[in-house]
Amino acid sequence: GGFNLLSLSNNHILDHGERGLSSTIELCRKNNIEYLGAGKNLEEASQILVKEIENKRIAFLNFSENEFSTAEIEKAGSNPLDPIKNYYSIKSARSQADYVFVIIHGGHEGYSLPSPRMVDTYRFFIDAGADIVVGHHPHCYSGFENYNHGNIFYSLGNFIFDWEGYRASDWNYGYAVRFLLDDKQISFEIIPYKQCDLNQGVHLLSDPEKEKFEIKLKQYFDILQDNNLLKENWNIFLKKVRKYYIISFESFNSKIYKALRYSSLLPGILSKKKKMDLLNLIRCESHRDVAIESLKLKSE
Repeated sequence: GGFNLLSLSNNHILDHGERGLSSTIELCRKNNIEYLGAGKNLEEASQILVKEIENKRIAFLNFSENEFSTAEIEKAGSNPLDPIKNYYSIKSARSQADYVFVIIHGGHEGYSLPSPRMVDTYRFFIDAGADIVVGHHPHCYSGFENYNHGNIFYSLGNFIFDWEGYRASDWNYGYAVRFLLDDKQISFEIIPYKQCDLNQGVHLLSDPEKEKFEIKLKQYFDILQDNNLLKENWNIFLKKVRKYYIISFESFNSKIYKALRYSSLLPGILSKKKKMDLLNLIRCESHRDVAIESLKLKSE
């Protein structure tokens, strides 16, 4: 495919444990592919990668929302989304390079727009000094916007992800972005494609398909410029998924039960898996967005 640089910070990078991550890194090295966003510990995972191309220095940073893959001081994994620490990384990158690109793995699966929290965070990264912020994870493409001096692409969609259960849907569409860097100015070109639908691989869209794609992308763009529309669409999404989150938090909640638990007369009812599920809902930024709003709706 001609790729020579990969971003590895994502929620599945530890699906096969630290050994799986190590083998991925080793394969990259053997094939002369540079990488960023993951490593044997937090220090290695959070390294800034600076490339010099035609006398231009370009810094790349890669973060992902906090799920099971997050690196720690003595634990391998991906570079976590942490706006405070990310801010200082962006400032450091700004001092080393002419251009700063931030790549983020995060968002809400199946939802084509960012949450209000995502919009605030990604715009904050532009304010901190990034020129470009590129997001992915939701398995569908989203809109983009120009903000202050930079550009934000909230989700590129799937690139190669063949799933028999998804055909002729947003799952099968995405776009690449070609950036042109010229004397401190950045322009870009959107390249829409169809992936792994009835034909395996990645294919450019036909003219009629491209026209439909551009109409939808323009709709997302317009929503991003209107906070009321963004909030309205966010609330529609919340109503679709809130039941899952409410059920996940439900348990017995009586005074008698609490008293028996505190006195150790009753065993805990949370299994190890249930604890891990709840931990993931609380620590992952996108899950927490929905969990908080779902609980608010439940109490109204």
